[in-house]
Amino acid sequence: MNASMREEILSILHSANDMTIATVRGDGYPHATTVSYAHDGLDIYFGCAEGSQKSRNIGRNDKVSLTVNLPYTNWGEIRGLSLGGHATRLTDPREIALAGQLLLRKFPQGIAEYATGTLEGVAFFRIAPKVISVLDYRKGFGHTELVSIEPT
Repeated sequence: MNASMREEILSILHSANDMTIATVRGDGYPHATTVSYAHDGLDIYFGCAEGSQKSRNIGRNDKVSLTVNLPYTNWGEIRGLSLGGHATRLTDPREIALAGQLLLRKFPQGIAEYATGTLEGVAFFRIAPKVISVLDYRKGFGHTELVSIEPT
């Protein structure tokens, strides 16, 4: 991936607050829901109730898809991401603390009790993208560019 594409992806991740994440249910159907997130580079972090549908789904199948969309007033301004990757529940206290700090920095009001990573019943996850489709209607209606993420 070239530097300008990476910066475009990071700009979209930085500018949005919520993503729609799709996980795979036990019966094979997709389950989509909206969650707030933070990111560190291309790694995306979110927290949810450990007993939630998405948490249980990820426990069975770590493959996820997600979308991030920026606000727009006309179609010529549409920008966003569609991403496929793997979600991992965080167990390392240092990584949980990192996720909590990223979320607290992005959402300083109202999530302090959740971002500590010590709240009973909250699970934190990291999504490592494998493929990202960058949507940018400023370059034409329906314009997308597909980016594969190489393992580091």
